[in-house]
Amino acid sequence: MQRGAAPGSCPLDGTHGLGELVKETLYLRSCRVHSVVPASCFLRQGSDPELNLRHRGLGPQGAQALASSLNSNPYVKRLDLRDNGLCGAGTEALASALSKSSCICDVDLSENQLGAVGVQAICAALIANPTMQKVQLAGNGLEEQAAQYLAELLLAHTGLKSLDLSYNQLNDQAGETLGPALAENTGLIELNISWNHLRGPGAIAFARGLEANIFLRVLDISYNGFGDPGASAVGEALRTNNVLEELNVSNNRISAMGALSLSRGLRVNQTLRSLVVSRNPMQNKGCLGVLKSVQDNPVSALELLDFSEIQVNREFDDLAISVKAVLPGLCIKTAAHRVEYKKELLPVFRSSLPASAPK
Repeated sequence: MQRGAAPGSCPLDGTHGLGELVKETLYLRSCRVHSVVPASCFLRQGSDPELNLRHRGLGPQGAQALASSLNSNPYVKRLDLRDNGLCGAGTEALASALSKSSCICDVDLSENQLGAVGVQAICAALIANPTMQKVQLAGNGLEEQAAQYLAELLLAHTGLKSLDLSYNQLNDQAGETLGPALAENTGLIELNISWNHLRGPGAIAFARGLEANIFLRVLDISYNGFGDPGASAVGEALRTNNVLEELNVSNNRISAMGALSLSRGLRVNQTLRSLVVSRNPMQNKGCLGVLKSVQDNPVSALELLDFSEIQVNREFDDLAISVKAVLPGLCIKTAAHRVEYKKELLPVFRSSLPASAPK
């Protein structure tokens, strides 16, 4: 590390030109060793903090070539390797590099067929690297076996702020493993576990984890199968949890009865700002129950209630008018009325966006 550099900061080579030469030489040599064609965008990356190699077809060999030279690049803070067919072998090689990186804090390994071997290697690497803040593992076919490694990550890594596990195959057994880990986690702010198979006892265990968690602010559990028992457990969590701000439970097979159970938590919750319950078979009765609970809560912080794709009647519309008279800042979206709601990014994620990205 350079003299005078701040603790945890990225070490820079003596000159920009020398650093570029070292990086390119190591990478090209590694590509020859692994018999792969070099990725031109890596050579052109320069001092850009984001290295975007998504959809490049790197494969395991290309990942190994990249890994051996990655730590010679002191500029990369965000690494995007989505959809590269890394598989277990390529992921293991990258994991070794990520465990030693003091610069990379944001990595996307979605759609890479990681498997149990790959996710085990990645979780171990992340546990060894407190620098990492955001990890995306969506669409990797992660199943019950992967849940144990993910639970260990949640328990051990206090610096991780955002985790995306969407579009996997985490089932009810995985939910029973992840729930207790979520309860004990300290640090995670945003979790996306949508498009999985959390149902039955697993959904209930996961919701109980939410009940005990005191850090999570954004949770997406949409497109699972929580059903009415899971919705009831979420409602109980909302009665206790005083941190969560955004919750998406859309398309979870929640009926009118489940919606009424969920709404019990809304009567007392003081922090939730956004609740999405769209595409659930809760009918007008369930929507009314949710809205009445908000009306009965004098300290509700809700700014968005999304009932999209659920048919409601005149009784609901009249109640919505009454509620908005008390909460004029509340946006209520239904099948017939779509209102634009501009979501502000949490402060922790604003600084990680490229300058050109819309906020």
